Amino acid sequence: MTANLIKLTFVLAAAAGLCGCASAVPAVSSGAGLIGQHPASAHTQTSVNLSQGNFVLVKTNVVGQSKGFSLLGFIPIYPARLTTAMDRLYANAEIQPGQSESLAHLITEHSSSYWILFSLPEVTARADVIQFIPKTESGDGAKKDTGGPP
Repeated sequence: MTANLIKLTFVLAAAAGLCGCASAVPAVSSGAGLIGQHPASAHTQTSVNLSQGNFVLVKTNVVGQSKGFSLLGFIPIYPARLTTAMDRLYANAEIQPGQSESLAHLITEHSSSYWILFSLPEVTARADVIQFIPKTESGDGAKKDTGGPP
């Protein structure tokens, strides 16, 4: 019985060696966020109709960045975070609560510079700032566009 167990262990070890690391990918991908890789992200989307001319472009190409540091390229010491990049984007956009401003054309990019013993991950968020123009009612009850910012 032990001879069969030893043979089975040897065959499994040989098979694992011949298959390479590709067979280990599914086991590692579920915990990818723990070893410095980007975990699967959830995307939410709000749709706003910008074809009616009810907005003004306030700022273009506003950027927020977050940089990190990973030892050996996969052990995050200081991770690059999307929340930090978005906080910096909103700070650079100077959007105030209560205003009719929003971000449009939001793009996020994940990149890394790899060196021999470390990598420098980076998350960048870019967007345009738009301001909605409120509709006002004229004397006859029809809504009228004011043509400028509020």
